[in-house]
Amino acid sequence: MKYGVVAFPSKKLQDLANAYRKRYDPHYSQITPHMTVKGVFDADETEIKEVADAIRNVASKQKPFELNVSKVSSFAPITNTIYFKATPNDELLALHGALNNEEFFGPLPQYAFVPHITIAQSLTSGEHDDIIGQLKMIGAEHTEMVDRIHLLYQLEDGSWTVYETFRLQEEN
Repeated sequence: MKYGVVAFPSKKLQDLANAYRKRYDPHYSQITPHMTVKGVFDADETEIKEVADAIRNVASKQKPFELNVSKVSSFAPITNTIYFKATPNDELLALHGALNNEEFFGPLPQYAFVPHITIAQSLTSGEHDDIIGQLKMIGAEHTEMVDRIHLLYQLEDGSWTVYETFRLQEEN
């Protein structure tokens, strides 16, 4: 089964992202707007209990982080994905690092960590070029605190649902 770890933004930011995702993201109905902190990995029923314990341990040692969305950006020309760019900070980078290293379950990340919330993907080059300028002009400015992460799993229909939620609460 496929799993991943994400942080869900507030309803306000989800609503803003969904205003674009409805039109520009074919995965709109499969997953709520989110920021991935541990990419997709496979685990069986036995392994996932160990993974959940490991995530719980990581979460207990991590501080809540500020999610600061500062602009609309794109991964073009590598992929025609458009996203709300989140500003990296020490807490977010520490969380990502703790979930993405040789000691933790699953593969190491394939790409450098660019914290973001996808708002459009699987676009043709023409579609991308038509909407990126407009979305950049509209922009996105939003700041909030995130104090939990979620282990998700993928259902047979391709949608994702929460397996378990973990509070970020650095032990003193």
